[in-house]
Amino acid sequence: MPNPGFPPVRTRGRGAGWYRGDCHVHSLHSDGGLTPEELATAARAAGLDFIATTEQNSAAPQGAWDRYADDDFLILLGQEVTTRGGHWLALGLGPGQVIDWDHGVSDAAIGRCLDRVHASGGLCVVAHPYAPYPSGRFMYSRQDLDVFEVWNGLWASDRPWNADNEAALAEWGAGLAQEVRAGRWRPAMGNSDTHLAGQIGIPHTAVLADRLDTAALLAGIRAGRTWIAESTGVELSLAVVAAGRSAGIGGRLDTSGGPVTVRAHIRGVPSADVGFHTDQGHVHRVPLPESGAGTAVWHTTARDAAFVRIEVRHPYGHMAALTNPVVLV
Repeated sequence: MPNPGFPPVRTRGRGAGWYRGDCHVHSLHSDGGLTPEELATAARAAGLDFIATTEQNSAAPQGAWDRYADDDFLILLGQEVTTRGGHWLALGLGPGQVIDWDHGVSDAAIGRCLDRVHASGGLCVVAHPYAPYPSGRFMYSRQDLDVFEVWNGLWASDRPWNADNEAALAEWGAGLAQEVRAGRWRPAMGNSDTHLAGQIGIPHTAVLADRLDTAALLAGIRAGRTWIAESTGVELSLAVVAAGRSAGIGGRLDTSGGPVTVRAHIRGVPSADVGFHTDQGHVHRVPLPESGAGTAVWHTTARDAAFVRIEVRHPYGHMAALTNPVVLV
């Protein structure tokens, strides 16, 4: 049912397809410098379809965001839970819902907090686990959360990709092999952590969802049907084909033991370096032309690769886009 003063949980959207959104955004209602109107306007101008309002340790105020949602723009409710042992995002909260934040690792309270988010149908996201400030380093078990923020753009205006993000990506990537074999892996996502003008959408996460509503987007994120881009000027698709079947990002492909073809299409990254990553690490690279548009192809088998994912980097090594894996069996 509608909640007066809060944005709707569903909008018309375009039906099933890819939706781009930024799920780590702060307004002047916590420690950000922009109004909700300025943030919503900037998000739409950047080409985003949705954002999540994640104020520090507080709920989105009634009447602050509802007027800025539209048929083609969704606003999710969330919170950045800023604890003594690290920060995490609670996405998909109910109106006025606040998750307890006044605890640390030794309190053993985080489990109850995660349960509250899950009971609301929401997702729990490790936030900037290597942030270089007090409480920025994430000290809790990553295994208890649903999603891993490997790319945080807080300093995107001068450092679109930094050592903190590289460390987060390395940790997530190293854990994928074990998690895939265990049958449950945590997807990666990227967010801007916007506080000031010019930051929103740098980076953001593209989500394959049935429709533009909160439940559908959270389902897509939870399943890993997502990829991360530095801007909406970057376009990417990934398809893996074997034995007459195909799967996309976040999917699982039965290869029947036969050859596998991995094909990635990229636009918007001049002279990009496309890296193919598996449980064996970085196994193949394909350079793309100066035009920024091209196709990278690689061949493998399920015996040689438990999964495949790609990273698209600029010539100087900074990330432009990366995907969640396609699992091969």
